[in-house]
Amino acid sequence: MNKIYIIILAAVATITMASCEKVSPIGVLVAGTGVEDRVKMSHLYYQEHKSDFNIEIAENGDYTFLVGADSHVTDDTGRMEEMLQIGLDANDLFYAHLGDIADTKAEYYINLEKTLDKYKHKYCAKKYKEIPFEKLSMRDWDGLYIDELGDTVRYEQIHYPFYPVVGNHDLTHNGWPLWCNIFHSSFYQFDVYVNGTDLFDHFIFLDTASGTLGEEQVKLIEEGVLDAHAKDNYFKCRYTFVFSHTNIFRPSGLQFASTFAKEETYYLLDQFREWNVTAAFCGHVHAWDERDFADVHYVTLDSMSERNSPDAGDYLVRVRITKEGQITYERVRMNYVKK
Repeated sequence: MNKIYIIILAAVATITMASCEKVSPIGVLVAGTGVEDRVKMSHLYYQEHKSDFNIEIAENGDYTFLVGADSHVTDDTGRMEEMLQIGLDANDLFYAHLGDIADTKAEYYINLEKTLDKYKHKYCAKKYKEIPFEKLSMRDWDGLYIDELGDTVRYEQIHYPFYPVVGNHDLTHNGWPLWCNIFHSSFYQFDVYVNGTDLFDHFIFLDTASGTLGEEQVKLIEEGVLDAHAKDNYFKCRYTFVFSHTNIFRPSGLQFASTFAKEETYYLLDQFREWNVTAAFCGHVHAWDERDFADVHYVTLDSMSERNSPDAGDYLVRVRITKEGQITYERVRMNYVKK
């Protein structure tokens, strides 16, 4: 882990000295990356590392996933830890986060990474049989496990099902390098196959942190890179879900957080209808809102940050999908309050 922290701190030094606007998708970091470069690099990384995002399988046909937004992690990781513990306790298939995951200081991203690592170890201990520490070699000190097929897997080979989108606060002060050093891609997709059927559910993560899709993202969308298995003649897409940081609708006219330009809003509304989206989840505005438009259900979440939402409250959403195709959701309470 120390090596990763050194990379992060080196990135900060690079940011202060570099004027080049290029970012490697594998974390070779320089400053000033806009949405066009982010999407190009993210798409390249995703195409080369699809297995890192993993196609999830709903073992019994029924599954749930958990959604949170705007954690703004700083020195206090209590709410982020609570979200991950809630997801672990409930056996949620995956956890999605809608951007503004941490405020942009290297130490805050170190705090975030330590938290994710802590809960990945908890996840591995619950989902796999752990090989005793005394039987490990030096290369496996992070952990060695037996999977459900009886195969031996190392800790770094196990995918932790935490899927974020990037937010505008993740980008301030050239924060993209810190964010992508952990998560690598801000523009990606994956599928959940329903065991015992020919059906799958499709999950799309957009980069809307700059309040615009940008030309490159629109081009890739138009090329069909996010279409749900358009060339697959066997499996059928049942539901499609979209995750965005920037909200599509304002909860009220008094909300000041920026949203898309009118033309992009119309484009997204049409695109979601073309994708046959079931629900779109957004953050950014720190206020709850839900509404239906053109057969798409739009949900905007409150901020789960203890600083923004100091009292206990229903800041998370859990979506439940049955093998028969019934969808329900519930708001999930967070109780952590900083002492």
